[in-house]
Amino acid sequence: IWTGQQLSLIGSRLVQFALVWWVTETTRSATTLATATVVALLPTIFLGPLVGALVDRWNRRTIIICADGLTALTAVWLIYLFWAGTVQIWHIYVILLIRAIAEAFQWPSMLAVTSLMVPKEHLPRISGLNQIVEGGMGILCPVVAAFLISLFPMYSIMLVDTITAALAIVPLIFVAVPQPRPEATSLETDENTPLLWSDVRKGLRYIVGWRGLLILCLMAMLLNFLCGPAFYLTPVLVANHFKGGAVQLGWADAVWAIGTVLGGLLLTVWGGFRRRIVTLLLAVIGAGVGFLLVALSPATEFSLALVGLFIVGFMSAISGGMFLVLIQQIVIPEMQGRVFTIFGSLVTGMLTFGMVTAGPLADGLGVRTPYLVGGLAQTVVGLSGFLIPALMQLEAEGSQQTCVEAE
Repeated sequence: IWTGQQLSLIGSRLVQFALVWWVTETTRSATTLATATVVALLPTIFLGPLVGALVDRWNRRTIIICADGLTALTAVWLIYLFWAGTVQIWHIYVILLIRAIAEAFQWPSMLAVTSLMVPKEHLPRISGLNQIVEGGMGILCPVVAAFLISLFPMYSIMLVDTITAALAIVPLIFVAVPQPRPEATSLETDENTPLLWSDVRKGLRYIVGWRGLLILCLMAMLLNFLCGPAFYLTPVLVANHFKGGAVQLGWADAVWAIGTVLGGLLLTVWGGFRRRIVTLLLAVIGAGVGFLLVALSPATEFSLALVGLFIVGFMSAISGGMFLVLIQQIVIPEMQGRVFTIFGSLVTGMLTFGMVTAGPLADGLGVRTPYLVGGLAQTVVGLSGFLIPALMQLEAEGSQQTCVEAE
């Protein structure tokens, strides 16, 4: 199942790169690209809590199959549009929106399924493998997609996504996927409250009522608001501060992706410290050091900034992977869909707000400012986490909750 899903993800990334390039070449408009990005984020922000409630209620294998099938159908639609020569920008917006909705269902379903199929002690290794694939795609997908674009028409490239989606569906047909206990999803509801909204409210109460989990959520939101925009401002940093071109930007993207691969590899082999929260907080601090190194690099020391970007990629792979593992480990299976999607909505929303404020901040105070802010935020938040008892006791509280559920 994991292999099929990774193949589907690779196919989607290749197609995504090809679509972005087609839009860029066709419109030459930054506003059009920004609009496409926002369209792809909207389902995660606004539908996340509802999706999570449905993921916890419906059959997760069926959800993943339908999500992969919907992705394949959009690829078939694109094949026809490009073959007929009738594709327009609004078609791309609609297709990106549909694919984003499918991903909004697929992502939490796969995470929730993983926590039921993989022993808890091996969850970090799976998460590490995911980070390796993510980093590897950052290195290879743009190169492969550019090569395919130079050889084949767009409708032929769209076929890749259809094939990889089919490869993701096949294992799900033959492999049994466990579900939470049916009685656990039969939630009590107020007489005048629709059952779905009752599920969403129960997910929110679950997070708010668990102080350590709420603090973890607030930390993730804060870091995405203050640090997330720096990931998207690297091209401006390379061009304006280091006076570099496409080659230098390629190096920056490459070392970041290589750091992600190696960080994921370490997480896969090592698995982190016995206490997941310690691994997470140390990785957050390490990423902060990398951000600060980039922010403090003089214009003549691009190589120093590359070291910083490598550290950020390396540590972010560990912190991001361990964050998901921690949620999979401490949250009961029948609540994981809602917790993942509520977290996703809040974190993505904060990233959107961060992007709105980071642009003017970088223009007014210098393009290194978001990196400086991000580095200080990561370091302070990581160090502060060790001083918050509710956060440090998350795993112990999660274990007690799991024991009560089992009884």
